[in-house]
Amino acid sequence: MTGLTSSPKLIKGGLVVLAPGGGTVRRQIALQYNPDTLTRTYQVQGTGGDGSAGGRAQPFRLKGPAIETIKLDAEIDATDQLADPDAHANAVAFGIAPQLAVLEALVNPSVDDLLGVASQADGGTLEILPPEAPLTLFVWSKNRVAPVRVAEFSIVEEAFDPALNPIRAKVSLGLHVLSTDDLGFTHRGGTIFLNYLRNREALAGLTGGASLASLGLSSLP
Repeated sequence: MTGLTSSPKLIKGGLVVLAPGGGTVRRQIALQYNPDTLTRTYQVQGTGGDGSAGGRAQPFRLKGPAIETIKLDAEIDATDQLADPDAHANAVAFGIAPQLAVLEALVNPSVDDLLGVASQADGGTLEILPPEAPLTLFVWSKNRVAPVRVAEFSIVEEAFDPALNPIRAKVSLGLHVLSTDDLGFTHRGGTIFLNYLRNREALAGLTGGASLASLGLSSLP
């Protein structure tokens, strides 16, 4: 027996890091195990008028895309790699520290960037612009690819090898979806966001037409 050939192929979620401005792919970060839950919250961007200043309220106008936040917990475990040490020398030497370092790089500027800023300051530059960070995409199936900024990040290291390298950890990520309000319409990230929003609209269109009967109504008041 070779297993069930009808078993669906598991697609992993993860992050793709592009060069600043949305250039070439620098790194792909696939989640070792897909999380069981994914929390998404939306902050609606209304026009804000309530009519209290004498003007008519505008409750039906949206001034921009809702501000979306995605939260998830990911588990990283070196147990399987350590069971075959000859094929996984890095896991033996460092545990899961390399995988954690890749995630930490999402929230830290590079050493070269920091030294570049320091050099400009030492050279008398009065106004120093921080270097543009890489563009990070959250990938959760081909229909959900969104530009994001890591807004929250925590690591709980749960087990260690004799050299105190972490071998099991839980990572909590809070991602702020970057919209055209953040990136504009010409930035590659803005284009990716529009495609992300367009996919959501297409999915909404698959629900069919409205039916008052399903709500127990024959007509509206």
